[in-house]
Amino acid sequence: MKVRRWTTMHSARVYSTPIFDLHRHRRSHPERSPHNFYVLEAPTWVNIIPLTAKGEVIMVRQFRHGIEGFTLEIPGGMVDPEDTNPRYAARREMIEETGFDSRQIVALGKVHPNPAIQRNYCYLYLARNVRLVGNPQLDGNEEVEVVKIPLSSIAGLIANRKITHALVIVAFSFLQLYNPPPPRGG
Repeated sequence: MKVRRWTTMHSARVYSTPIFDLHRHRRSHPERSPHNFYVLEAPTWVNIIPLTAKGEVIMVRQFRHGIEGFTLEIPGGMVDPEDTNPRYAARREMIEETGFDSRQIVALGKVHPNPAIQRNYCYLYLARNVRLVGNPQLDGNEEVEVVKIPLSSIAGLIANRKITHALVIVAFSFLQLYNPPPPRGG
């Protein structure tokens, strides 16, 4: 059986917050009755794996309100309206959250975080040879602990459920599968 597209009859924003909007889409299908579907409209997201020359990943430990607990993550966040592109946003987030920077930023890929209820993408990057350039510059509601983890320990931390954030795991999966070569001449 061939899968068919649903057709939007009506759309409306039903709730708005600073980080996402909730939309109700009334959709019809050639073989089904009309139904309401709810979609979160969120901005584009970014995550970046900051890797030192010694093979350490610069990570952040922070409290997450959704799970009411702490997570171990790579830097990331939203692409802000003033960001020129996702790569710029990823670098900005890395500097803001960790105080580390690099000029060697490689795209790893992009994913839909949850296509069942979201339209946005999360762009994934690797920053090579990061170096400390200052202190983290956090937003008023952010609080992070910067942690150095050997890259060789990441798989074990995922397997032992010490790293549980799906988008972080995806970034490391892309790194393992793709493993981009170092830039020429460096």
